[in-house]
Amino acid sequence: MSDPGQTLRVAVLSDTHGFLDPRIAALVEGCDIAVHGGDIGGFGVLSELQPRLGRVVVVRGNNDTVRDWAGQETAGLDGVPRQAELELPGGRLVVIHGHRSGPLYERHHRLRRRFPDARVIVVGHSHRQVCDCITVPWVLNPGAAGKFRTYGGPGCLVLTATAGDWTLERHRFDPQRPRPAGRRHAPGDRPHADLAP
Repeated sequence: MSDPGQTLRVAVLSDTHGFLDPRIAALVEGCDIAVHGGDIGGFGVLSELQPRLGRVVVVRGNNDTVRDWAGQETAGLDGVPRQAELELPGGRLVVIHGHRSGPLYERHHRLRRRFPDARVIVVGHSHRQVCDCITVPWVLNPGAAGKFRTYGGPGCLVLTATAGDWTLERHRFDPQRPRPAGRRHAPGDRPHADLAP
């Protein structure tokens, strides 16, 4: 259980598929806890998540299989749960990959019926960032935090939880373009402000 006067910042991400965008990794370092909604792609991704309290909550996605992790260390993969819960100030967060939650047009309704006592339900799978906060529980999909099917660039969410209020920040980064070998920046190309430490 969490302290009622406590404020926790939770980085919410998903669908890395073996690659964590470094800008998202930097954002996680400024949070207390990280939550990964599945399709991890390798334990190396999890070791790159370094929240302040050192706590990373993770679930398996449909691509988190020995076959899909070819060339990666898979010992312990069977121990990664399909669903996890996290008690936060003011309520409970549930995380599930979402690939078994029915067709998209009724997915949020089904999830809300399945987890009526949650304050937030985190899902992944679609790679599309969605924040359905019309009713409680909120249904959040942080989008893809890697480099595959990011639909406008890698993204994540930051949830700030207190006993009385939960707020949400949406983060979306420009897709990274490969740079020609031997050149740091193309002419006229300047680093974005979100790359600064």
